[in-house]
Amino acid sequence: MHDVAVVGGGPAGLLAGALLARQGHDVALFEEHQSFGEPVHCAGILSSDTFDQFGIGRAPVLNDIAGARFHSPSGAVVTFRSDSVEAVAIDRRQFDCELDRQARAAGVSRITGVRVQRVETGGSCSVVHLSDGPPARARAVVLACGARYGLQRALGLGIPPRFLQSALAEFPAREDDEVEVHFGSNVAPDGFGWVIPVRRPEGSRVRVGLMCNGDAGAHFRGLLESVASRWGIDAAEAAASRPRLRMLPIAPIPRTYAERLVAVGDAAGLVKATTGGGVYYSLVSATLAASVLDEALRCDRLDATTLGRYERLWRQRLGPELDAQLALRHLADSFTDARIDSLFELARTDGIVPLMRRTARFNEHRHFILALLKHPPA
Repeated sequence: MHDVAVVGGGPAGLLAGALLARQGHDVALFEEHQSFGEPVHCAGILSSDTFDQFGIGRAPVLNDIAGARFHSPSGAVVTFRSDSVEAVAIDRRQFDCELDRQARAAGVSRITGVRVQRVETGGSCSVVHLSDGPPARARAVVLACGARYGLQRALGLGIPPRFLQSALAEFPAREDDEVEVHFGSNVAPDGFGWVIPVRRPEGSRVRVGLMCNGDAGAHFRGLLESVASRWGIDAAEAAASRPRLRMLPIAPIPRTYAERLVAVGDAAGLVKATTGGGVYYSLVSATLAASVLDEALRCDRLDATTLGRYERLWRQRLGPELDAQLALRHLADSFTDARIDSLFELARTDGIVPLMRRTARFNEHRHFILALLKHPPA
């Protein structure tokens, strides 16, 4: 019997597994795909300090992101450039492979090409039922299965109260060091579109994507048509492209722990409600979960009351950010295109860009959101 079974081999599962294995626990990780880091559904931007914070090698970094150009529904543009490098574009597959390398070095047993079909957590151990082979038994389970919620529903943890859709594709394109962000009901209702420049060894490319409240494929096609010529994207390649589609949770599941089990990252609905980004919160929650599980395993107390400390910790660490982001998203849901245009005009004339420079941080949006809500109009 294993000490810990990890369900899912994304960043949250790989980091949690590695941290627990380094503490001497027997860890088995089950990943449904044959390779780590595939398929890629991620826009691939991280804060530049993520690597040092979590002890991850910087080999996945492709290039720095120097700033952003924000496009309003009517076509107005506001440019923001930071005094320092806040974010980097990464090779997401290589990022996951780097975490896998660390998990392997720590002694995690990684089983790929196997789907977890059911998890039982009652009794003297947890039982993980697999699509191939006998069930695996473990003292505890880390649920890190991403934004798929069948297991959570079956375990009584619930599902996120709200989802958005995303679409993403990558193309050869001209070089740049600023991302583009596009707003408007015709572009991405209740969301936004993006163009992210990346520099690979074989040449410059861009990731075109969006998050919206429905029909992401059709909205992606419209965004791609509007930006293709400006970015030098080949028309034929654009026409033939098939974006990767994904559901994005926008709020946590009702409960992220149970007897012998914790849920981390996207599996817990821990994403930035403002941007849909989940990698950083995955790493934070994995670190907290590993700490709680390590202590619980050592004293052999794996009841729900003991593991509930994990949820209290992530709420202390991430709760104020999540609350502020959800409040802003709720407010923004009511914005018309005309209202968004008026905010762009305010940004151009009334000091919003300096406010961003003083208060905005890539992984911490709360201080900017609060400052923005308090900022008086001109």
